[in-house]
Amino acid sequence: MQGIPLGIVTVTPILLQSTQNVTYKEQALFSIVGWPFCLKLLWAPLVDALYIQKIGRRKSWLIPVQFLMGICFFYMANDINDLLPKTGKPNILKLVFVFFISTFMAATQDIVVDGWALTLLQKKNVGYASTCASMGQIMGIMISGVSFILFTSEDFSNKYLRITHNVGGIVTVKSLFLIWGTLFMAITTLIAIFKNEKDNRLEDNHIKLTTFQNYKLLWDILNLPSIKILAIALLTMMIGFATDRVVVLKLIDAGVPKDNIMIIQTGMYVIKIIIPVIAVKYTSGPKPMSIYLNLTPIRLLCNFLFMLLIYYTPEFIRNNGVMDIPMYYYAILLTIQTIHDIQFNIMSVALVAFYYRISDTRFGGTYMTLLNTLSNLGTLWSKSAAIGLIDVLTFKECSFDSKNNCSTLNLQNMCKLKGGDCIVIVNGYYVESIAFTIVGTIWYFIFKNILKRLQSKSPTHWQINSKIQEFENDKNAYTMNVKT
Repeated sequence: MQGIPLGIVTVTPILLQSTQNVTYKEQALFSIVGWPFCLKLLWAPLVDALYIQKIGRRKSWLIPVQFLMGICFFYMANDINDLLPKTGKPNILKLVFVFFISTFMAATQDIVVDGWALTLLQKKNVGYASTCASMGQIMGIMISGVSFILFTSEDFSNKYLRITHNVGGIVTVKSLFLIWGTLFMAITTLIAIFKNEKDNRLEDNHIKLTTFQNYKLLWDILNLPSIKILAIALLTMMIGFATDRVVVLKLIDAGVPKDNIMIIQTGMYVIKIIIPVIAVKYTSGPKPMSIYLNLTPIRLLCNFLFMLLIYYTPEFIRNNGVMDIPMYYYAILLTIQTIHDIQFNIMSVALVAFYYRISDTRFGGTYMTLLNTLSNLGTLWSKSAAIGLIDVLTFKECSFDSKNNCSTLNLQNMCKLKGGDCIVIVNGYYVESIAFTIVGTIWYFIFKNILKRLQSKSPTHWQINSKIQEFENDKNAYTMNVKT
């Protein structure tokens, strides 16, 4: 269920770019809807500390959050004509606000599920938690993404889903939001009624913390020397792969139809579901980080494959100035995308498996959320930078006026009025792709041995050593000694 709002957020940039009514700066603005996954660290201690015992530690949050997500979908359905109009410019600011709230709910749900997984599974099976979470999230993203782009597309529906042509897709965006809202309401009700939660008070190592103690716990985790080193690595590890997020947008700019891109993306979801099952044999072992590091150089090389693909795409898809995309072009695109996605998914599962391996189960929600937050923050800031820098690093010139740099919409219109075209002198995508690949290579050589040493540490190395002490007026008081 978490994958449904994430799927919508993932494919919305494709929909926006295909309208040709948004700039890369506006795409960068929209990318901030992913920030709740980076900021969830701020309220994770509240989720771990505040709950109603009769309902359950995790259900106390899961049930209201999922009900609110359902309400959010109902609101989007009611206001869809303003958020995503069929013609004209979308309301980017309002779109960002609504999707930000939706992602906030999904991020809170992620905190709950991460913490619950550590107690639902036996200790020997904890390594499989990342596979379960990954597969479930991917399925949700696939369902919502495919339906949001393809089933609402008139061209796709008439070509593949209808016997006779008709106006619009087989479903509308509004009806999809209504369906998802109803789905969240129904499933959450079933969980509330039929799913019983284990009482953590029966566990010998369970420690009940207040909200303040949870925040202190978070601070103490961050002060672990190994966590400090790991945090730096997680915040910078995605720089080399930042331009991955721009590839689809550049392909749409080159003229590749969004429906065809989404069809290929749908095929990739099959890989994303299968790969975690295959990878679990290796990622559930004692050295999941080694798998991540071994694949890093290969994935960096994919940057050059994408650059070559985007550079030659205009030549591939046009025949004498007429759009005519040959099947071999899609075969090339599918091959490159498959190579990239296999690596991406194995690396993602390996990284989360490493988190589960080192997390202290007594404070599972806070510990897991800290690690996921750091990696999500590293992904999001690099993604936003990559999208936002394209316009900054791109230099254009009007074919009829060399003094007109086409840097604004007004200058572009002036060039067109004179019968000219804005010619790209320097393409910012290629500049940043090369720069980020170099930085990613430097990161690899700096952190390779450091991360291998960290994964060789025993589980107790990562634990917060807490000791309950009873005082006359405070039976919940405790002290913490951070292991170094």
